[in-house]
This record gives sequence, structure tokens and C-alpha cells, in this order.
Amino acid sequence: MGEYTHIIHSFEPVFNKNSRVLILGSLPSVKSREYGFYYGHPRNRFWKVTAAVIGKPVPVTIEEKKAFLLDSHIAVWDVIAECDIIGSSDASIKNVRAADISVITDLCPDIAVFTNGGTASSLYDRHILPNSDRPAVRLPSTSPANATWSTERLAEEWKRLISPYLFQNTENNFTNM
Repeated sequence: MGEYTHIIHSFEPVFNKNSRVLILGSLPSVKSREYGFYYGHPRNRFWKVTAAVIGKPVPVTIEEKKAFLLDSHIAVWDVIAECDIIGSSDASIKNVRAADISVITDLCPDIAVFTNGGTASSLYDRHILPNSDRPAVRLPSTSPANATWSTERLAEEWKRLISPYLFQNTENNFTNM
């Protein structure tokens, strides 16, 4: 199966004072760490799904992705600050130290928290929720391992769950912000 590697999360969270939705993954995959940014695996559907939810083109470069997130009022980070893991296997995660999401929630007290998939959700419930008053809503995973969900179905479900927080008082129009 491979050997454990100790990983210290190397990406800063992406957020600003206007963030309304925080989406937490578990930990960047090997491909994302090689790419140098969140959801860097070419088959991960995060960027396609969020672009469909917002109604904007899919961002390509890291700078475009950061701008897209901030312009769309979406914050992104991960539940895990560091852990031991074999490759990108969520099932192998152990010795977790959770991220301190208060960095984001203190600046954005009304932010809604979502987790991208089951692993992020269970890790959040185990490591962050006991010290927080913010339950997280579980989104279906955009990972290529979640093959039972098409990109279109993911986009529909994500839009249903997060749109009420993103589009409140905006009439689905981000150009006036």
C-alpha cells in the first residue's frame, strides 16, 4: 500500500472579509501538492462545480482560481493542518492536527461552513466541531473517486445547498460587489 508520510499543510486558506461560504476539504492530494493549490488533480471536479454554481467560466491558473473564489465570496481551506497519510488515501489518515478555522470565522462571523465529502465531514465533526459552535453541512465530494455523482448532479446539489448563503441580497449578481 505504501509508506506513511507526515504532511504539513502548505497552502494558506483563501478568504477575505466578504467570504460567505467556507468549503473545507480534508487535505490536499499528492497531485494538488505538486500543483501548489487546492483541487489540483485534473480529474477533481471542484472548479467545474463551483463555476457552474456561480455561473462563471472555470478558472485555469492559480491566480484566476484565487480571484474567482474571492469574487464569488467563497473561502477554501482544509480540515487537516497536518497528519500522517499514505499517498492521497483518505482512509490512511492518522495523527491529525486540525486547522484552526477561527482565523476565518473570527473575520467572517456569519460564514456558513461546508465540507467537501465524507472524509472532510467526519474529520470536521471529530476534530473541529467539539471546539466550535458551527456545524458543517456535508457536500457530496468532487473527488474523481466519487464516480456515482456526475459533474452536473454535483453542481445541482452544491447549488441547492450553498446558493442561499452566496446569493443572499445579491440577486445572483456578483458584478455589483
